[in-house]
Amino acid sequence: MKLASVCATVVLAMLALCVQSASAKDAPSGAERTLLQLANRERAAQGLAPLKWSAALAEAARDHALRLAQQNTLSHQLPGEAKLAERAARAGARFSSIAENVAEGPSAEDIHQQWMHSAPHRANLLDEELDSMGVAVADRNGTLFAVEDFSLAVDDVSIHDQERMVEGQLKERGLRLLSYTEDARRSCVLDNGYAGSHQPSFVVHYATPDLQVLPDMLEKRIRTGKYHSAVVGACPSDAKFGFSSHRVAVLLFE
Repeated sequence: MKLASVCATVVLAMLALCVQSASAKDAPSGAERTLLQLANRERAAQGLAPLKWSAALAEAARDHALRLAQQNTLSHQLPGEAKLAERAARAGARFSSIAENVAEGPSAEDIHQQWMHSAPHRANLLDEELDSMGVAVADRNGTLFAVEDFSLAVDDVSIHDQERMVEGQLKERGLRLLSYTEDARRSCVLDNGYAGSHQPSFVVHYATPDLQVLPDMLEKRIRTGKYHSAVVGACPSDAKFGFSSHRVAVLLFE
């Protein structure tokens, strides 16, 4: 029996091997359901909230579990695969943090015990900062290859609502909100600078999983007292780092 923890994977390359896995689009079944139940039993014993089932995380885990079984090996990133965060994002998961457990063994119960007796894997299972889980198990001639993906999920928020949340933070700091939203949105998609017909005094570009917190650079600019007005523009995140985040541009005016 082998064991490993925390990172990686993507795509499904179907090879002619005896490998089977339940569809991650549905609710967990068989060994996958057992691993989910065992995880939440451990969390309940520690007074922690149960992990919610994530079909997106399960889909990402399934691709990786199948590949591990096909290659008869354990790894968090096999050659040609993306990292865990990118794999999960491609499967549709939105998150601000993510972790993974990987193992092989004769049964779900045996694999769970391996994880509970390994400090890094146990830490993932009992991490109070994580709230979602997807599980996949692939069978290769009687040996189970299991993958558990965990995350702190981030809800989908419309561009308009993202902007309103940041505007609320700026208004609390005494800034007047201007109506040049389209300028700010066009500026948001740039790596730096601005686009539009209303020249700002300063532009702050940032990405964040938490729209209730302004970045330090923006906070420092506001505290100078030089700026009296602002415009907020949000745009779709390109998830270039794999983590779900909101992309925002704030145009400041003196």
